[in-house]
Amino acid sequence: MYLVVIGWLYVTLLMAVAEAMAPNGTVLGAIITFAFYGLLPMSIVVYILGTPGRKRAIHARQLAEREAHTQAQAQAQAAASPKTSEPAQPHPSTAGGMVEPDAGGKAATAPEGAAVAVRKEP
Repeated sequence: MYLVVIGWLYVTLLMAVAEAMAPNGTVLGAIITFAFYGLLPMSIVVYILGTPGRKRAIHARQLAEREAHTQAQAQAQAAASPKTSEPAQPHPSTAGGMVEPDAGGKAATAPEGAAVAVRKEP
């Protein structure tokens, strides 16, 4: 791809030099010819043709970040897990099968996935 771009820019550079050296040509005309006939179209072509590569790079970066995040979570979970072989002690509120009521002062909520009936007013 870049070989075509370099070739096109070489051709437009020679056109610009011919414009500048012509009896009726000017250096400003040569610069405008090179910019609008060479640089601008080729920058658009390179941008459009480079889009799949940019998308692949973004996708690879996202996958690497996701993998690093899952590894960090696994390491944190491994560090937080108890390393002793002692049995876990039951919570005092559940000792003997008795469960204390919620003392948070908030209303109980419906379980997840519970259907809620909605009635429309006439």
